[in-house]
Amino acid sequence: MQRAEDGGRVISVYLDGSTAPPVTDAPVDILALLGDRSTLARRPAFHIEQASGPAESTAYHRLRRDAFVHEQGLFTGHDLDERDADARTLVLIAKDRAGAVIGGVRLGPAGDGPDLGWWAGGRLVVAPGARGPHGVGAALVRAACARAESEGVLRFDATVQTRNEVLFKRLGWRRVRETTVAGAPHVLMRWPIGRIAAQAAATKAPLGPLLGSLAPGPRGFVGDDGAPVPGTDVIAACDAIVPSMVERDPEWAGWCSVLVNVNDLAAMGASPLGLLDAVGAKDAAHAARILAGLGRAARAYGVPVLGGHTQLGVPAALSVTALGRTDRPVPGGGGRPGHAVRLTADLGGSWRAGYRGRQWDSSSHRRTDELRTMTGAVAAARPAAAKDVSMAGIAGTLGMLAEASGCAAVLDVAAVPRPRAVTMGDWMTCFPGFAMLTADAPDAPPLPAGPATSAVCGELTVGRGVGLRWPDGEITDAVTSTVTGMGTA
Repeated sequence: MQRAEDGGRVISVYLDGSTAPPVTDAPVDILALLGDRSTLARRPAFHIEQASGPAESTAYHRLRRDAFVHEQGLFTGHDLDERDADARTLVLIAKDRAGAVIGGVRLGPAGDGPDLGWWAGGRLVVAPGARGPHGVGAALVRAACARAESEGVLRFDATVQTRNEVLFKRLGWRRVRETTVAGAPHVLMRWPIGRIAAQAAATKAPLGPLLGSLAPGPRGFVGDDGAPVPGTDVIAACDAIVPSMVERDPEWAGWCSVLVNVNDLAAMGASPLGLLDAVGAKDAAHAARILAGLGRAARAYGVPVLGGHTQLGVPAALSVTALGRTDRPVPGGGGRPGHAVRLTADLGGSWRAGYRGRQWDSSSHRRTDELRTMTGAVAAARPAAAKDVSMAGIAGTLGMLAEASGCAAVLDVAAVPRPRAVTMGDWMTCFPGFAMLTADAPDAPPLPAGPATSAVCGELTVGRGVGLRWPDGEITDAVTSTVTGMGTA
């Protein structure tokens, strides 16, 4: 390596004749000084980043104009449109080792209204000298897919020129249909996002095979949130908290152990009678923190702790059994094709610290009367079917309700109640605090759930699985088959 002065700048010149960027690329200079030529030789020829300033955006738009206006003649004068003026549109660019922009792609929300988690990519361009075996275009497409999914997108489309369909298929995209852009033949392609299906499979798919020999639940209540105790009007529910959560956040784990069990009783239309807890902890101090959170939640919900079991000197563990009462339990499998699907959710609150995108805390700030109104809503309205939104998320839990009802479901994405500034992907897959899915006749009244928001956002249909219906009428698969494998109730 030689170092030479170039107009006051220090540049690196390598033995193969290539030059490194100015001293801003310190790791490269260090590798060169150390004589690590093999690592330098393996450096990628380009990298991808988000355009961060006017100069980079201008370079990207220049590439587009050269390709789509002058080279291909698709547009006259320029190829700019409303998506370029949308502040939500992101531009990813490819830069070579010298920092020159050699390609780019844009992506962002497909509609002008609220971001529903439906994004579109487009205007993929690569400079002539960077095309071919370098893989710049493919890398930009992969980066766009990853960025879209990280932004909570559940549908990602792109209209591509017919000649590029092979590339997109090779990268895993699926053909939807032929279309026309600027008078030229294009193909609408869709990137398969399996976030909802993967969550449902990870949390619920093993249940059917695991529990088949036990045959849990009386007839009509298979897979329900609670279990009617034969010969009585008692409903029993039991939930355990993930041990890692009990270990690192014991007070919140204690609170959630009450929350999830009271919600399970609420989904059955039962009034809570009391709780039994089983606590494992490494020492008394840790157990005290768990029980403190549990006790605060029990007082907030107005449910007594009847007893339980506590063991010290063991790994963190927490489970709670809840007892409730109703003489007319609401089944999770009481829905039928044609029933309207309603989501009733408490949108107040925020992400729990340390659980952003996974746990929505809507309960810890609520008064007892507000909590009791929400958890009593199913009992008051008595819909045909109800399920508390669980670890399977909104769409996965709806799949469980539909499976137990012997049918399928379609969810209208635009009608789903959702907190502001929360992505659709996160909301559909998080634990939402209080959220109840119900199915009933289309003219049935809403649940009287106090501070919670309630809206009809879909329907039960013939078939299996759950589809997401978008504002343009397209339906994409969220869950393609049954969720638990436990069958109909």
